[in-house]
Amino acid sequence: MTALLQTDLGSLPLTARGKVRDIYALDDHQLLFVATDRISAFDHVLGSGIPDKGRILTQLSLFWFDLLKGTVKNHLITADARQFPGQLKPYLDQLDGRSMLVKRAKMFPVECVVRAYLSGSGWKDYQENGSVCGIRLPSGLRESDRLPEPIFTPAAKIHTGGHDENISFATMEATVGAGRAAQLRDLTLAIFEKASRHAESKGLILADTKFEFGEIDGEIILADEVLTPDSSRYWPADTYSPGGAQPSFDKQYVRDYLESIRWNKQAPAPPLPPEVIEKTREKYLEAFRLVTGRPTL
Repeated sequence: MTALLQTDLGSLPLTARGKVRDIYALDDHQLLFVATDRISAFDHVLGSGIPDKGRILTQLSLFWFDLLKGTVKNHLITADARQFPGQLKPYLDQLDGRSMLVKRAKMFPVECVVRAYLSGSGWKDYQENGSVCGIRLPSGLRESDRLPEPIFTPAAKIHTGGHDENISFATMEATVGAGRAAQLRDLTLAIFEKASRHAESKGLILADTKFEFGEIDGEIILADEVLTPDSSRYWPADTYSPGGAQPSFDKQYVRDYLESIRWNKQAPAPPLPPEVIEKTREKYLEAFRLVTGRPTL
């Protein structure tokens, strides 16, 4: 089993190569998103990939796009590689199951983050000043506690590497306009509520997630990846126990391994041993099975 770390689609213009996705321009109106098997940790893309990770992320996004289509429109044209333009036919071995043909949108320069539990950077914020991204919270909360209600904590997109930067809602209003900021906040919370109900029905807690939105002909649409383990924090509900970190369906095995070998978190990142790769792949697959109810990809 091999991991696809980088795509090569001949003369097709590559417009971006992110931590996971390779994005190609088909024309002025269409883009091709390809999810590779790359994995990052501590803001570095590792030399080892996780086989099938790109397929898992793509299939999960497609599941959520379909489930949420009554709440928000999205940029998907098709994920059926057989319906892709003829120029892509020679590359179907790289594209099948891990790619989406999408409408080109004018993207908002903010990430729409919603948090329902106190975890990650939110927990660090709270420990320092009793608030998360400037939003005051009750005193005495523990790590992984459920918040009184989900909170909207936008972030500015940083394209030079590293973490995105948390911003206040006022800064978001100044960036995209007060009207659009309110629409994006309300839409984010509505999507999160629907997604949380579905996750709960599958024995999962959706602790937090982030969305990206764009505009097509003046209409807000949901874009990029949606509610995957790379963009969301899922916890198993049956073992939920606030007061510490929770087991999650993401790359925690990778982070734990890198911490155990005392990597200095500087390039180049060390390769991963086979057992860490396999355990991480199983976690992603488990998330897929639980969310979608499907036994296999």
